[in-house]
Amino acid sequence: MKTSVFLGAACAVSVLAAMGFPGEMRAADSLGRKEPGKAGPARPAYPIHGSVERFDAGLDELIAPGVQMERLASGFNWSEGPTWLHREGAVVFSDVPENVIYRWSDRDGLTVYLKPSGYTGQALEFAEQGSNGLTTDAAGRLVVCQHGDRRISRYEAGRGFTPLASMVDGRRFNSPNDLVFDRRGNLYFTDPPYGLKGGNDSELKELVANGVYLLRSNGKVQLLTSSMTFPNGIALSPDERTLYVNQSDPKSPVIKSFPVHADGTLGEGRVFYDTTRFAEKGYKGLPDGLKVDVKGNVFATAPGGVMVISPEGRLLGLLNTGEATGNCCWGDDGSTLYITADMHLVRIRTRTKGHGFAR
Repeated sequence: MKTSVFLGAACAVSVLAAMGFPGEMRAADSLGRKEPGKAGPARPAYPIHGSVERFDAGLDELIAPGVQMERLASGFNWSEGPTWLHREGAVVFSDVPENVIYRWSDRDGLTVYLKPSGYTGQALEFAEQGSNGLTTDAAGRLVVCQHGDRRISRYEAGRGFTPLASMVDGRRFNSPNDLVFDRRGNLYFTDPPYGLKGGNDSELKELVANGVYLLRSNGKVQLLTSSMTFPNGIALSPDERTLYVNQSDPKSPVIKSFPVHADGTLGEGRVFYDTTRFAEKGYKGLPDGLKVDVKGNVFATAPGGVMVISPEGRLLGLLNTGEATGNCCWGDDGSTLYITADMHLVRIRTRTKGHGFAR
């Protein structure tokens, strides 16, 4: 049974004491310091979570030695799809089975941001009916992958959901999972069957392919590739010439990369990184969500937590969360990585910044 959700911010110290975490157990900041600098207000102390495994000296340029992950909140059913709301200074993320989007900030702790988030009907015919991947458009509006409603929608307070894409060639999507905008306002997204009861065998499935799609800024939807068994997380390189897509397939747990043509379509994909050896060692999870930093390094949730991989495909390190890990996003000033790890929300301070963070 999952533990009940606990909040950070105002009650962090008392929660830590109740959980048996001594006051000195604080994660270091991005410079490796154990205490916050004197220039700013002291942040609440959060418990250290997991560990940082270093496989290459190049990781030191991205994450300072001694820096640890912080656990901010717990008790979720399956946390997913985080994104940063610049105007609010907060991270929002999905609890997919519970049909909820939560909001978290240092100032306010944890609150319910939106319910229902991914299914607005009553039939409950879905394995995971809630929202999954989240992002924001150029105007800062929240854009949501809705499993239950089987569509991509924009959400605005007071206006509700505006569907952006729900069909291709007259057939409903499976359950849109993750998404990323390019600079021109085109939206790349994945559509595996995870939201449907029975997955690929669901009677509700209308599409043969589990595809990667492009929603163009003019509203047209185009299938880019059906070559992946279970496409999941998706991200663009800083020059937007490469599209990365995670494949959540136990038989082939890989991260693939595709060249992006000038018209937005894709060339033939290749395996960028194969996580099989970690899966075979019993690390929890599969390739799921991913993000890219300004230098082109890939931060991909995978067996064990978040793998940090150079643009050349060299594994630099693993942010070992100890849990199957859904996704991650950049937040704060762009250098904090927020991570949804099963029942937990955690974060780590980095020495880099996220690509496209200011969009």
